[in-house]
Amino acid sequence: MADTKTVSADSGSTLRTLRNLWPYMWPADRPALKRRVVVAAGFLVLAKLVLVLVPYFFKWATDALDGQLDVPPYVPALLAGPVMLVVAYNVVRVVQLGFNQLRDALFARVGQHAVRQLAYRTFVHMHALSLRFHLERRTGGLSRIIERGTKGIETIVRFTILNTLPTILEFALAAIIFAVAYGWLYVAIIAVTVWLYTWFTVRASDWRIAIRREMNDSDNDANTKAIDSLLNFETVKYFNNEAMEASRFDRAMAGYESAATRTWTSLGWLNFGQGVIFGLGMMAAMALSAWEVTRGTQTLGDFVFINAMLMQLSIPLNFIGFIYREIRQGLTDIEQMFDLLDVSAEVKDRPDAVPLAVGAGAVRFDDVRFAYDPERPILKGISFEIPAGRTVAVVGPSGAGKSTISRLLFRFYDVQQGAVTIDGQDVRGVTQQSLRAAIGIVPQDTVLFNDTIAYNIRYGRPDASDAEVRRAAELAQIGPFIESLPHGYDTMVGERGLKLSGGEKQRVAIARTILKAPPIMLLDEATSALDSQTERDIQDALDLVSRGRTTLVIAHRLSTIVGADEIIVLQDGVIAERGNHQALLAARGLYAAMWDRQREATEAEERLRRARETDEMGVVVRRTPSY
Repeated sequence: MADTKTVSADSGSTLRTLRNLWPYMWPADRPALKRRVVVAAGFLVLAKLVLVLVPYFFKWATDALDGQLDVPPYVPALLAGPVMLVVAYNVVRVVQLGFNQLRDALFARVGQHAVRQLAYRTFVHMHALSLRFHLERRTGGLSRIIERGTKGIETIVRFTILNTLPTILEFALAAIIFAVAYGWLYVAIIAVTVWLYTWFTVRASDWRIAIRREMNDSDNDANTKAIDSLLNFETVKYFNNEAMEASRFDRAMAGYESAATRTWTSLGWLNFGQGVIFGLGMMAAMALSAWEVTRGTQTLGDFVFINAMLMQLSIPLNFIGFIYREIRQGLTDIEQMFDLLDVSAEVKDRPDAVPLAVGAGAVRFDDVRFAYDPERPILKGISFEIPAGRTVAVVGPSGAGKSTISRLLFRFYDVQQGAVTIDGQDVRGVTQQSLRAAIGIVPQDTVLFNDTIAYNIRYGRPDASDAEVRRAAELAQIGPFIESLPHGYDTMVGERGLKLSGGEKQRVAIARTILKAPPIMLLDEATSALDSQTERDIQDALDLVSRGRTTLVIAHRLSTIVGADEIIVLQDGVIAERGNHQALLAARGLYAAMWDRQREATEAEERLRRARETDEMGVVVRRTPSY
């Protein structure tokens, strides 16, 4: 894949952009696309050569009508007649149009290939970036950047190849014709007109870039707020804040409205200025030709020819402004996309990284120290081991570093000191793909893809058969529920799985992990957000999936880990206590205090539930009439 560097719209570096995009338009591994480029370039040249003939036929037809056409004796009079010249004039125009369309059709696949490859590279790069980057991202704005960036790439590819080169060729041919047939004064008038037109276009377009960038920022902001609000649809309803969300979105759109209005207004002034400059240049050339016709040094056909040639040049001249504006705007749109491509992944495979060789599956944290912010250390020398096939639970107050341990095991971050090893292999020395293939996780908040239940279960192993998917669902104790649905395994789960309950989503996550069948399991507070009854049901499935596997449990509810081989109690980034459930209760320390608080909360919840049931029964009794 080509190495695309950052391109700033402020630099105006069109050639640099083209150089960066060239490997995509001239792909080394696609000879068929290279042939398309060559053939398209051939039609480009043919189209411009034919285009030059169009004004000549117009000139000859005019001279023939005026009786001033000098017909060579070897040319039949019929072919040099006004009617045939008019026919030839229109035929040439159609032929030129045909060559242009062939050029565009041939180059379409080349341009779309470049768009696809760069979009693919951006997508892959986004998944390679660190968890830290994605935790700080704004999803709506990010999607807008990628969307506009791919469109900007298509704009640059299309206009630099299909319009810039033909325009340069057409101006060169016109300059040669005017210099040979009419003298350098006409060339000078055209050159000054083109220079003034280009200078004005560049200055005005540069002025409009800041407005365009402001419009993009407003668009990002509005889109981010819209997506954020829709993703939190239930929360908006809970707090009856539809009006507040609408007002928030409208304020963002007001900024976009203002910037977009100034964008279109400035475009009007740009077009008007371009029209004035070209009009003055055309007036000078036509006045000079008219003067020469009155003196007899030019024919009426020459006057018509010059007018037709200038009108023909106005099209690519207008394209100069249009091309420059589009390329500049395209650069503005893709500069953020190139910035994304320049963001380095925080966690990378080492050049000598090897696949993880999992034997027994023993996990060890050896004097691990880590901090998201250097001024706020999270883990301060953590050491523990999970023997192969055993279960170790990590508990502690919020902020103690429990979730950080799971992220270090998955290598979402690298430890700053110490090491995390699996069967003696430092996770920093193995490939990320092989490391994560060896670990299965059931997270606290299961987010599902907006697809079918079968797709979400099969995500654990995409090549699994339907029978294997159903078996995993049965083991996760969700099979009967899925079968009871009208569409069964083809039931759509909705955005982020919102059509399923919390317990149902957790069972899908368990089925997905069962299907993956990893040697190492990570249960990251998998039942903390569930009610007591659902928790007990889910816990049975979790016990099944972790049986015989090396298991690390990040726990909030202590009732779920009483059977763990070892419980590690974290406090302020260090291990405060460790041992099994009974030993920690007997020690009457931090764990015992946490256990007592949770037991009291559970008993209070149970008393409240019984009181409600009693109250409901009392209501029923009081409603029963007595005779």
